[in-house]
Amino acid sequence: MSEMPHPTVATIIERDDKFLLVYEWRNGHLLYNQPAGHLEPGEGLIEAACRETLEETRWQVQISAYLGVSVYLAPANGVSYVRHSFIGSPLREHPELPLDKGIEAAHWLSYEEIVALGDQLASPLVLQDIEAYRAGHRYPLDMVRCNLTPN
Repeated sequence: MSEMPHPTVATIIERDDKFLLVYEWRNGHLLYNQPAGHLEPGEGLIEAACRETLEETRWQVQISAYLGVSVYLAPANGVSYVRHSFIGSPLREHPELPLDKGIEAAHWLSYEEIVALGDQLASPLVLQDIEAYRAGHRYPLDMVRCNLTPN
């Protein structure tokens, strides 16, 4: 029996025509990814996106739009991920904070630099999300409802 899909979040953060990516260890390799991670118990999707971005990049962000949802079967581990991607703006860097375990650095890279990375990207979703963003895909945040309180 296969495991249940894992809910995750990712953010597209752009500043001065560059995108915020993390350089992280994945299955013994250093790869580039959007700030991304798993939803924690009792946490909403937007809250998780802000938290993961801060933990992985030291950047506090404001989420402005929903980019969409992707389902990805990772060939490295056979796990399915349901990834909710968000668009945000950088507010403030917190250089005093440590980076999450497994994160080597956060980098601002142009679209052309990201395309040139090729197989150094953590998954096809990295470029797919950036291209959707560049194509103008944006959905209102009220599409993402969160009701964590019991009825």
